[in-house]
Amino acid sequence: MSLQPYVNKKVLVITADGRTLTGTLLSCDQLTNLVLGQTIERVIRPQDDPEPSAEVNHGLYLIRGENVAICGLVDEELDGQIEWTQVRGSVVAGVKHV
Repeated sequence: MSLQPYVNKKVLVITADGRTLTGTLLSCDQLTNLVLGQTIERVIRPQDDPEPSAEVNHGLYLIRGENVAICGLVDEELDGQIEWTQVRGSVVAGVKHV
């Protein structure tokens, strides 16, 4: 499936090492290399971690295709209603190659 219909829309990307990134998809190619604008990394902490969850601004961000585990559109209305620094959850594990 091509990601071309997602260009200029807000997407969420989970990387092979388990990072969660959101941003505007500016460009993509046949190798799934992605260029995101206004990129934010969401660091969701587990319940027992005393540190709060965080959002880290990265701005313009390039993700190599081999590091993309999943990419999908963001429901911007729903996304805007969530206070991401208050969210707690399990850590997303990295991709396991078998």
